[in-house]
Amino acid sequence: MRLAKPELLAPAGSLEKLKFAVHYGADAVYIGGQKYGLRSNADNFSIDQMRQGVEFASRYGAKVFVATNIFAHQEDLPGIADYLREIEDAGIAAIITADPAIVETAQKVAPRLEVHLSTQQSTMNWQAVQFWKQEGLPRVVLAREATMAEIREMKSRVDIELEVFIHGAMCSSVSGRCVLSNHFTDRDSNRGGCCQSCRWKYDLHADDQSVSEPGQNLFTMSSKDLCMIEHLPDLIEAGVDSFKIEGRMKSVHYVASVVNAYRQAIDAYFADPDGYTLRKEWVEEIGKAANRPLNTGFFYGTPGATEHIYEPEEKPAPYDFAAVVTDYDAASGIATVQQRSPFRPGMQVEFIGPGGRHFKQEIGDMTDAEGNRLDVARHPLQTIKLRVNEPVSPLDLMRKRTG
Repeated sequence: MRLAKPELLAPAGSLEKLKFAVHYGADAVYIGGQKYGLRSNADNFSIDQMRQGVEFASRYGAKVFVATNIFAHQEDLPGIADYLREIEDAGIAAIITADPAIVETAQKVAPRLEVHLSTQQSTMNWQAVQFWKQEGLPRVVLAREATMAEIREMKSRVDIELEVFIHGAMCSSVSGRCVLSNHFTDRDSNRGGCCQSCRWKYDLHADDQSVSEPGQNLFTMSSKDLCMIEHLPDLIEAGVDSFKIEGRMKSVHYVASVVNAYRQAIDAYFADPDGYTLRKEWVEEIGKAANRPLNTGFFYGTPGATEHIYEPEEKPAPYDFAAVVTDYDAASGIATVQQRSPFRPGMQVEFIGPGGRHFKQEIGDMTDAEGNRLDVARHPLQTIKLRVNEPVSPLDLMRKRTG
């Protein structure tokens, strides 16, 4: 059994999400730059924002990785050397890449950058892992299709870091090799433009008319989301070095909630491996983030028909991100929060913070920043003051039940 804790690696689609991911317990975050990544619609980072992110993460002892994981066409490669030098100079710890041209360029021009092999390479056997180790890579991000048995064999045969997705969306194609987006919208999935066409609703037409009956559900073909919160001991004992959460396009609330749950579970296991038990509040916390139905992916076998979503998805988690705490006055018990969705006096809300801190209360009187009493917080990013029943801290979240 391994002695060192695995790294908890979280997504950060923006500088704000990076701060929440790190604050809620991530050991490292992965971000996208404004070039060469597969999430072109995320709020990707400029070089200056990368510097800010690295500076914030370093306060917590966390690292920042940059995804440069496109399948590069020839026209994509000019400028890659300069870009890699820039992100190395910004303090980025590693890039995540799939293209051998980018791998080789990084090793030549930015030697302080670690090069981690992206899941886009679909690595699923120990011989391939050995090949990439011989190419000088310290870490391989395995394909989502790799099984627990395959992971154990890779780790037993090759002394290299293995990174594995443990939570988040699964692609309906093999490791993202999808051309539906290209066909329907002329947006290249493998160059950062995926329109997530597998999440759309589809109908069957004959002679330009729908053959569906009125009220019949339209067909979808999206996969259920991955969730391994109930199986962390298996991953730890298999020797996985980095637990990766998917979701650079997800919300602040999602990132904070999911990271918070996995952080607590990992820490609890290493505090007492023999006495470790799964706590229901961790599972509940996962459920309070917006999720599709969940499963264990390919870890314990190939998913069957029941592991896909063919009809409209189940109702998402009945919680909404209402506000983020920006300040707290212990003498008065007044919290200052920034509104993210409407709330009003009399509403039941829940405050959460790192380490599992949480409490519920009913909102009483509240005012704006100038002290004017409010009957509803309706304006985005509005500063609100309200009394809280327990102490809170900056970057704590306030959420409301919607169902």
